[in-house]
Amino acid sequence: MKTQDFICAFLALAMNIFAGQAQKGKAQNPIIFADVPDLSIIRVNDTYYMSSTTMHMNPGVPIMKSKDLVSWHLVNYAYQTLEDKDDRLNLDNGKNDYGRGSWASSLRYHNGVYYVSTFSGTTDKTYIFSTKDIEKGPWRRIVLSKSYHDHSLFFDDDGKVYLVWGGGKLQVVELKEDLLEVKEETKKVLIENANAPAMSEIMLPAEGSQLFKIKGKYYLFNICWPKNGMRTVIIHRADSMAGPWEGKVGLQDLGVAQGGLIDTPDGRWFSYLFKDAGGVGRIPYLVSVKWENGWPVLGENGKVPDNLDLPANKSFIPGIVNSDEFTRKNGENDLPLVWQWNHNPDNSNWSVKERKGYLRLRTSKIDSSFTQVKNILTQRTFGPVCSGSTMIEFSNMKEGDFAGLSLLQKDFGLVGVKVENGKKKVVMINAENGNPKEIESALLNQDRVFFKAECNFKNQADQGKFYYSLDGKKWISIGKTIKMPYTLPHFMGYRFGLFNYASKTAGGFADFDYFRVEDTISEMK
Repeated sequence: MKTQDFICAFLALAMNIFAGQAQKGKAQNPIIFADVPDLSIIRVNDTYYMSSTTMHMNPGVPIMKSKDLVSWHLVNYAYQTLEDKDDRLNLDNGKNDYGRGSWASSLRYHNGVYYVSTFSGTTDKTYIFSTKDIEKGPWRRIVLSKSYHDHSLFFDDDGKVYLVWGGGKLQVVELKEDLLEVKEETKKVLIENANAPAMSEIMLPAEGSQLFKIKGKYYLFNICWPKNGMRTVIIHRADSMAGPWEGKVGLQDLGVAQGGLIDTPDGRWFSYLFKDAGGVGRIPYLVSVKWENGWPVLGENGKVPDNLDLPANKSFIPGIVNSDEFTRKNGENDLPLVWQWNHNPDNSNWSVKERKGYLRLRTSKIDSSFTQVKNILTQRTFGPVCSGSTMIEFSNMKEGDFAGLSLLQKDFGLVGVKVENGKKKVVMINAENGNPKEIESALLNQDRVFFKAECNFKNQADQGKFYYSLDGKKWISIGKTIKMPYTLPHFMGYRFGLFNYASKTAGGFADFDYFRVEDTISEMK
């Protein structure tokens, strides 16, 4: 090789190495590989806050915090329970609230006060929560008598406050200054056909409104879904709320859509959006934004970038999911923020104090259906792969009781210990197509057992596998690999869940020693 050729080859290799190292130092999409849909983000000075949707889970409307738009951690919830006297929310009388609860929230900061509003298809009401301290509360709660679908709460410079909502035909109404009521006489159509820029037959009409005012202009973000197409960002702009509004397609790539705009302290702009990603749920993305002729231009040549000029992602363990040894110091909350109950909890039948270092789940009623069980304690699963494990002591379970570890969605899977005919056995159940079937069981001759659930979300494999162990060291596969599809009845990514329920006699209990998450799994076949 000639000297000149060698130098050129060496420089090319060096540039490739440098480029690879530079990419490793950048943020990567998705920003969070877990179910964090319907995100709404604000920046207050150098701190970002984000709200999201968790529907039938409680506490609800999670609030997350970041210093760099990339690494987030939970700091609060807007409410502990949305309502406490509804059979659907309480899993009473055979009713449930899967896929409903509270939906897309709108997060705002105005005159030193934080506001997060949401709406409910369960109660047909709209809720506005406000606080001066978003990380600690307390929250003031306002309830409006109507449900404003996918609304955007908006404080204008002239003191007026608006709600923009709807699907396809978008509407607007003013709120009274104290936000306690809407001014019905101000209700009007804002945009008659917000789908129009997509120029296609529409499967999902424009919704998910998020309204912004930037340099005197109004910008309204929506999502629509053309038939035989993908989730698409629609942007409208106007010089005043009265219009006229002009619209265009903002982004149509990979189905990444629904969100809004956020700027950094140094003047850069990004759009926060999310993607339907199968069994793990709906996962957040960021795309860079440039401004051209008064329009935000999303992505790089119309594409969602793999990397961003932002600090590299950190693990969202422990910020959004985390292990828990169930040991509590004085003054600590009974449950860290990573935990949410499936529906409203029955707080008289769980404890982390009755036995130090353990979560105790008592049974209080007879259940014949797993999805009607109260006090399933959940955390998100996450990608690309993850596992959750626990150890259960079950000497105080009664005949017919069943306690264990689940992967919760409509097509759930679970592994647990069941007391049947005076004997105890490990049981794996698969609810493919929503129909639970016992796949495999094994007799137990001891009063404690270890369980593990593994999830593979690589390239939307959406597979789950269960294991048990008698000593916490040697793991035994049980049952079969389950399919983990995202289903609309639950409208949520799969969740790890700790459970205990009675099928014959209430009053027994099981003790969970810990819950541990990892971002690795054994090889799945």
